[in-house]
Amino acid sequence: MNEKSYTELMKKSAMKKKKLKESFVLDLYIDILLAEVLLNKERAKLMKEIDEAIDKGNKTAFTQLSKQYKELAQRFGT
Repeated sequence: MNEKSYTELMKKSAMKKKKLKESFVLDLYIDILLAEVLLNKERAKLMKEIDEAIDKGNKTAFTQLSKQYKELAQRFGT
């Protein structure tokens, strides 16, 4: 028979829970990292477009892009 003791079963259960927690934390870290990368990319894109609007003297585009930038900053608390 392949019966395991209570202690062995508890150790196995504890290890499984630990691995699940580690996996959750790792997934959470990856999500945060990806969100930050996307935020930085979107912020850089908006800044470039704002600079281009300033260079061209396009006040309408500047105003619209500045509003988008402010909304982005508020959404991500930056």
